[in-house]
Parts: sequence; structure tokens; C-alpha cells
Amino acid sequence: MKIGAPKEVYEDESRVAITPESAGHLQKLGYDVAVEAGAGAKSGFTDEAYRAAGVEIVAGAAQLYKVADVVAKVRPPSEDEVKRLEHGQLLISFFYPASNEALMELARDKGASVIAMDMVPRISRAQKMDALSSMANIAGYRAVIEAGNNFGRFFTGQVTAAGKVPPAKVLVVGAGVAGLAAIGTSTSLGAITYAFDVRPEVAEQIESMGAEFVFLEFDDSELPDGAETGGYAPPSSPEFQAKQLAKFREIAPDIDIVITTALIPNRPAPLLWTKDMVEMMKPGSVIVDLAAERGGNCELTVKDERIVSDNGVVVIGYTDFASRMATQSSTLYGNNIRHMMADLTPEKDGQVNHDMEDDVIRGATITHEGVVTFPPPPPKVAAIAVQKKEKPKELTPEEIRANEVAAFKAQTKQQVGLIAVGAALLLAVGLVAPASFMQHFIVFVLSVFVGFQVIWNVSHSLHTPLMAVTNAISSIIILGAVIQIGSSSVIVIILAALSVFMCGINIFGGFLVTRRMLAMFQKS
Repeated sequence: MKIGAPKEVYEDESRVAITPESAGHLQKLGYDVAVEAGAGAKSGFTDEAYRAAGVEIVAGAAQLYKVADVVAKVRPPSEDEVKRLEHGQLLISFFYPASNEALMELARDKGASVIAMDMVPRISRAQKMDALSSMANIAGYRAVIEAGNNFGRFFTGQVTAAGKVPPAKVLVVGAGVAGLAAIGTSTSLGAITYAFDVRPEVAEQIESMGAEFVFLEFDDSELPDGAETGGYAPPSSPEFQAKQLAKFREIAPDIDIVITTALIPNRPAPLLWTKDMVEMMKPGSVIVDLAAERGGNCELTVKDERIVSDNGVVVIGYTDFASRMATQSSTLYGNNIRHMMADLTPEKDGQVNHDMEDDVIRGATITHEGVVTFPPPPPKVAAIAVQKKEKPKELTPEEIRANEVAAFKAQTKQQVGLIAVGAALLLAVGLVAPASFMQHFIVFVLSVFVGFQVIWNVSHSLHTPLMAVTNAISSIIILGAVIQIGSSSVIVIILAALSVFMCGINIFGGFLVTRRMLAMFQKS
């Protein structure tokens, strides 16, 4: 079978669905690969590069649709492109079926199968095919670059002979794939970065990337459950929205750059940055709205345009951020396509096996064998919802005291039992061992007990200096073992040699671990 990629018909689209690199992987699956002449030109992939990869160059789109059994695209197809599909042909592209019902029914009438890359289930096994995440990652990165291009100052703070430059303050609203990419880019450029998300469980991710999480005080009943919509945060309650907007109004005058990423597929974008918030911002500030395609998170956003508000705030509503980095976007999207084809070709024989029992294939398929299969059933492997912590029951002072007494009695009983067992063992050994042995043995037992109690209660943060102390103890053991190696007893020599060997491992290993742990706190 042959898989082909036509040139995108959307005027400002620069991406291509198959790159020379991904074509090589598709050929390993047993497919012949073809692309329309000039399809990869805007992405930096020449026809010569495709030919060198063994790809057939087809003169026009009409011819490509005739020779290809599988057609791979980026943008949703136009009506003319769907009309070119033939019975049994497979189309793989973004499609947004909930917004393109007429095109979906037309594909069904043509007898073609359609896999929508935007419908790939968000489960672990399908991450390699998750084109939405791939493109969102690029969009988040590019949003920061676009903001910097329109911002009149440095991102990072500087102290120079010419004066002091304060760092920019960036707020990222939404900590999904795009938001995390924006956070990482902003912090790496040196900006003071803040981030907000309705899911408090992502606070740790945000802070681990060097940003500060913007917290809201709210009741559990007002908290949305992100698992309900496949990992996206669903619409929150009016009370939560009011608190959210109040928090944004509080911090708006101090923010230089706002990047909004709150969007759920096939739903209008929630309004998060109102006109009065824009008016609170300083002249020269920048707002980049990644939700512009669905109406925008900012009230002043105009789709596909850059506008300047009356108070000098730049509002960017471009919808082609991924296409503005066409080479990188095409590379990642090409990988998503070839992973999808790998699942469709389990035998690697160049023949599509459209297994509708497979969660990923079934979830992404919107038409197959003359039937509209959208919407898909929920995947068998559902996303795990975050467990809400139940508030502990409040205890009375009498109950607290009773629990403490019971715990003390249980601990005392356990300790007395251990002491009794230890005393019985010592007595048993003392009945058969010489007096000189018992003296050393009792000292050994006591030192083990004391050492255990000391080390057990050491805080984890002190383990590194503690390791240096154990190295010193191991050195003392080695000195004793070296003295014993000169013994006339073969058993003593063997035991001494083993002591030197094992303590040597402890010392050298301890120093290596300590060095690695200290290196974590050093700047390169």
C-alpha cells in the first residue's frame, strides 16, 4: 500500500504531514511513500530531500489522491479534498468532527475511513500519537518568543553600567502542555514567572519548573474535576470563576506579559482576562491568547490579528503558532503519524489493519466502512481521577489523650517484648561462650542498638553529612582489619580481608554519592 501527503491548501499553513525522516520509518513498515511536489517547501524539506529518502514526488494533489491508499494531512480537509476520497481510502489528519459534521458525513458517503488526530485518546499508550500535545508544546514555546518580540524590554533582570533593568513578570494561565512549555521557556529566559491552573495538583509541576503557583482560597465543592474531560479542566462553578477573576484583577497591574492557554476542544474558550484587566496593565505589556481560535480567553482578542488597546497593551490572537515553527512542527507531527501507522500495521507488511477493538484506533476513528463512528465510546483504560482528601475527623481533647495513652502502651509493650527476647538470646549465648567473647559481644550489641536509634532519627536532609561520618567509622574498621590480616589464623585473615573489601566499597561509594548530591546544588 502507498501513503501520501498532499500540499496543504490552507493559505498560511506551512506544515507537512510526512517528512523525509518519518518517510523512512513508514517504509520500514512496508509502505511506499509519496508526497505532492513542493509539499514540504515551506517546512524546509525540498523535493530533492524526499527523493533521497526514497519518496515518490507526485505532480499534483489530484494525482496523489488517486495513487495513495492512505492520505496524511495536517489541517482538516476542505470539501473539495473530501470529495477526492475514494471508497476504502483512509484519511489521517486533524478533523475536529464536532465542528465539521457535514464533512464527516460526506466522507462517510464516499466510503472512506477517517482517523482524526485530534481525537486520539489521552491515555498513556497513545502519548506517542498525541498530536494535540505535540502542537500545543510548540505553541506554548512560540507564544513566549512572540511575546518577547513584542515586548520592549529584557525578560531577565540586569545590572549594567548604563543602569538597572528589572526582570519581566510573566503570568501563564493554564498549566496544560502549552502552559508548561510556556513556563519552561519563560523561566529559562530569566523572567519572574507566575502560573495559574484550576487544578491545584499541578502546583508541584509548576514550582518544579521555577515558577510560582498563584493560589486561590476555595472550598472542595467549588473545585473542578479535571478527569471528567480527559485531562482538561472542565468549566468551574460561578463562585470559583468570580474568585479567579478577582485574583487576576489583583495581580494584573504588576504583570508585564500574560499568556492564556485555557481551552477545551470543541468548546468556547472561557473568558479569563477582561477588558478592565487589560486597562489595569502598564503600556507596552503583552497578552498572547492561545485560545483565540475558539473566541479567546481575553475579551479584546481578535482572531489571527495583533491589536493594541487604548492604553498601549499588545493583544496577540494568532492561531498559527505551530505553523510559524513549521520545521519543528512537521517533524513532531510526522512522528505522530508514523506511530499511528505503526499501530495500524502490527505485522509491518504494508497493509492497514483497522482494528476497531483497539482503544486508540477506535477512539480516533470518526468514519469507517460507511458508518459515522463519532463520538467514540469511553476508553477501557480511563484516566485516574485525583482522589480528594477527606478532612480528618476532629477529635475532642479526651479522645486525643486516650489515643496517646493507647499508642504509648502499645509501644511500651513492643519494646518490653524485644528486650525480653534479646535478654533470652544473650543468656543462651552466655551459657556456651567464653567470658572474653561475651564482653566484646555485649559491647557490639549495644553499639548496634545505639547506632540504629541515632541513624533512624536523622532527618533525610542530613543524610549527606551522616554519610561522611559512616566513612570515618569504616576507616576505623579498615585499620583494625589491616592489623588482623597479619594473624596466623586463616579464618581471621579471610574475615579481615572481607572487612577491608566491604568497608572500601562503603567508603568509595559514599564519597561518590556525596559528590553527586552536592553537585545538584552547584551551578554549572
